[in-house]
Amino acid sequence: MASQSIKGDLLNVLSEIKTRVQDKLGTADFPMPQFILIGGQSVGKSRLIESLAGEQFNFISGTLGSRRPTVLEFRNVPGPSKWYWLDSQTNQWQQRPTSQVQELVSKAHTDLGNNISAEAVNLRVESSSCVDMQIVDLPGYRGFARDEAASQLVTKIEQLNKTFLEDDRNVILCVEEAGDAANLWALRKVTEVDPDYKRTILIRSKLDKYYSDLTRSNVHQWLEGFGDLPKNLTKFALTLPHWSDGQPPPKPLVEMRKDQDQQDRDKLSSLGCSKKHLDMVGFDNFSSYMEKRTEIMFTQAIGPVMAKMKDLEQAMTTRVEEIKDEMEQADPSQMLASVRACGVSFANCLTYIMEGYIRSNINRMTLDTELREFHEYHERLGRKPADGERPPGAPKDAPHYDTFDVLPTEDFGTLDDYLQHLNSDTMKVPAYDVEINGGAQFRRLMYEVEVFLRFSEVGNEIKKKDVLQSFGISMSSVTWREVVVKLLNHNAHLPLQRRIMYVGERVKWFFMQQKEPIVQFMKGLKGSPDEKLFSVNFSRHAAFIEDRRTTRPSRSWSSRPTTLWSTGS
Repeated sequence: MASQSIKGDLLNVLSEIKTRVQDKLGTADFPMPQFILIGGQSVGKSRLIESLAGEQFNFISGTLGSRRPTVLEFRNVPGPSKWYWLDSQTNQWQQRPTSQVQELVSKAHTDLGNNISAEAVNLRVESSSCVDMQIVDLPGYRGFARDEAASQLVTKIEQLNKTFLEDDRNVILCVEEAGDAANLWALRKVTEVDPDYKRTILIRSKLDKYYSDLTRSNVHQWLEGFGDLPKNLTKFALTLPHWSDGQPPPKPLVEMRKDQDQQDRDKLSSLGCSKKHLDMVGFDNFSSYMEKRTEIMFTQAIGPVMAKMKDLEQAMTTRVEEIKDEMEQADPSQMLASVRACGVSFANCLTYIMEGYIRSNINRMTLDTELREFHEYHERLGRKPADGERPPGAPKDAPHYDTFDVLPTEDFGTLDDYLQHLNSDTMKVPAYDVEINGGAQFRRLMYEVEVFLRFSEVGNEIKKKDVLQSFGISMSSVTWREVVVKLLNHNAHLPLQRRIMYVGERVKWFFMQQKEPIVQFMKGLKGSPDEKLFSVNFSRHAAFIEDRRTTRPSRSWSSRPTTLWSTGS
């Protein structure tokens, strides 16, 4: 009894962890093993569940059967039978009468109609007749569909069951009717996901229907499946309690379970069945194996579960600290100081980005991509038409192409011509075809704008009329030096000024593209080997920048009104 109590306590603890923690994380993130029960309709799956519980019940009514998983926890405890229902809203176990539990479960299935749901119904039964274990009863496979809706339901059930079968932590209880082992349809579904049968247990039910097929000469071969069943597959053959349809059971289910078990073992013993093969027969042998397997599985799960719980505790502790920090920084009285501190950290990290301390693939680009995106950016801002009107929706301070030359000289008819020149054998800008960002990209930009400025010579032909106009009409004499200054100011200074403005816009756009790599650099420091080399504020401020719209760097003038940092920051 002491061992039984310890086993029950272990199952209760792990069950509590599962219902409280796994509900938040999902089954994929928590190392909790479980038994899943599959099989076709009318193979004895429901009667097996009743036998494990030690009492009769019928949760599913109608012809469609179950349409969602049902998690059943069996606890062997002294006293009368008690049924519990897990309320999905409060996540608390509620004791209910068996009849009411049956109504709740039946409604949970029938409300789905011809649909299915992966959301499970959770039940617990405590009884002196229970087996200490937990199973997930999956919807039964259907071999016949009378119409299109039923056919779709068949497909949905197979897809739902497949998600459970493919989880390596699930031990599969596959129920099939005893008989020709070559016709075990549900087992073929299992073979697709567990070809070596390392986590599969086959239960062949309705053994008493095939007593007449057994003889002294073939009993061992029959139990082994006449070669159709792998030798390494764990398998049991048993007879579950049964009685005539529409009639009440002739005696309590526990007594019928014991009688059928004794009948199976007596029958095969009379045919000279060996001890090894006799251990594969009867409900008691099956339930004893399952209790031992349950104990082993959940004992092995304690280590991974504890490790996961410690990780969760650490993650929650860290998250609590982060929330406290965010609350302090989001305090209205501290908001301005917080934003300024984030800005200082952001600006300081730019230095490291420019020096090459960058672990980011964000906004990496070739020179071809860079210049095309630069031109597209200014096209989106709006180019002033020839009549001087501003495009609709463009802000008053939006830059225009008219303020700078987009190409270094009129000899380049299009951007493609200019790009071809930059990539030509005579020019060949370094790293033209390399996707880079940060300081390396800036050095390439400096090379490109130097090429751009080389075309800043006086290309216009000076005519006699221009010289005479430069002399003008003045009370004092105008010197040739003043004439030359006027001509250069008109023909050289203004074009050079527009080219310099191009350089300014290029540099400005470059730094706008570094905002996301900077934030990624700040975030990536947390837990990295370089974390101690930089200010602890970098990672703290990175989270604050990402979570607060007021501190998030904007990328275009259209978002400027909702941010504290302008596009040129």
